Amino acid sequence: MPARTDRTTDPELRAGLLLARRGQAYFSRKLNELPGPRLDAPSLVTGWTRRHVVAHVGLNARALTRLTEWAATGVETPMYASPTERDEEIELAATLPARALRNLSAHAAVHLDVEWRDLPDEAWRAPVRTALGRVVPASETVWMRTREVWVHAVDLDNGGSFDDFPAELVDALLADVVGAWRRRLGPDGVPPLVLEPTDREQAVQVADPGTAPAGTVTLRGTAADLTRWATGRGSAGVLVPGGGSVPSPPRWL
Repeated sequence: MPARTDRTTDPELRAGLLLARRGQAYFSRKLNELPGPRLDAPSLVTGWTRRHVVAHVGLNARALTRLTEWAATGVETPMYASPTERDEEIELAATLPARALRNLSAHAAVHLDVEWRDLPDEAWRAPVRTALGRVVPASETVWMRTREVWVHAVDLDNGGSFDDFPAELVDALLADVVGAWRRRLGPDGVPPLVLEPTDREQAVQVADPGTAPAGTVTLRGTAADLTRWATGRGSAGVLVPGGGSVPSPPRWL
């Protein structure tokens, strides 16, 4: 019997699925390198152990599977019943034995991938609603998952690094963060920042030059360093030309 492949024929979507799958493989590798007792150690997410990160990533796969099933069937199935239930579910799953926690992460990822694989092109365009209330096409679930697995692989604090990320992912993440700042804060609240990746040709203007107040701060570093900083994972490698302290980034998600 021949192997089953993605039903979608959209080349951009297929490329996105590949990046998400590469991210899942990266996350799984970093998780599998951790012996069970080390899952109890703190992660890079404030207030979370590595267990919480693994639980969150596994449960996120389940939540995105619900959105994919919504797109396939037309039956509304929200990601979570409520933010409180989401948080309680993570806390409970984080108490699972190490083997069960690993199985949750692995099996949920496989289930999501199967649902993606079997989704026809028309269903990828079906509207679904994210946990933040945004109505997006089902295709958005691919980027949502891509972001989760790659960034949280770093949060396991087990050698994962933004320097390992593909260049197109780094650029997409930085654009995603800046876009989120603009949507959430509006033109009057976006920090007056210019991000200058030393390994890219163009700078990123966070605030519109016409609306940014005086005192614009320029931050310089590699694209990976700036993206790490923008996602709240530390300012290593980021400098203010001429001296000065690197500011904390606004909240991203």
